Amino acid sequence: MNYEVEQKFPVADLAPIEADITALGASISDTRLEVDLYFNHPARDFAQTDEAIRLRRVGPLNRITYKGPKVDAATKTRKELELPLPDGESTFADWSALLGVLGFVPVGEVRKERRKAWVEWEGRRVEVSLDRIAGLGEFVELELVVPPDEFEPAKACIHSLADRLELTRIERRSYLCLLLERQSSG
Repeated sequence: MNYEVEQKFPVADLAPIEADITALGASISDTRLEVDLYFNHPARDFAQTDEAIRLRRVGPLNRITYKGPKVDAATKTRKELELPLPDGESTFADWSALLGVLGFVPVGEVRKERRKAWVEWEGRRVEVSLDRIAGLGEFVELELVVPPDEFEPAKACIHSLADRLELTRIERRSYLCLLLERQSSG
């Protein structure tokens, strides 16, 4: 299982980041809506174990993802297993129902308008996500997916690109966690 090495940064405005990554030679995709539905395990509390099960819908495309606990204190690096599911809204609804029958409980939905770019940096192709999260604001995510033995070089690459883009406010909490915290305090 590969590691997803990721850092996320809240930003006041995505426009300067867009200009910077375009200057680095990247092109930015059109906006797409991603809907993520998160579930809690019936026998253990994922909030306590720092794990996640997520159904994701992007247009007609569906995925199910398991995310393991974070493995270091500086990034959101974790083991990730993502599997494609058949396309269509009915598949998303059917898998949600299946997880419910198995005892998984829906805990929240994250809706994001996302644009992606890939930046060639230090010999790697870094995925850059420019996100507008309903109820939270704007964020930039930098991500590499690597085998475990490439974790440290990938982490250094992400840090270096973040420095180049002047991204300094690291946010380790997930969008789901941020939304749930906002709901409980509001």
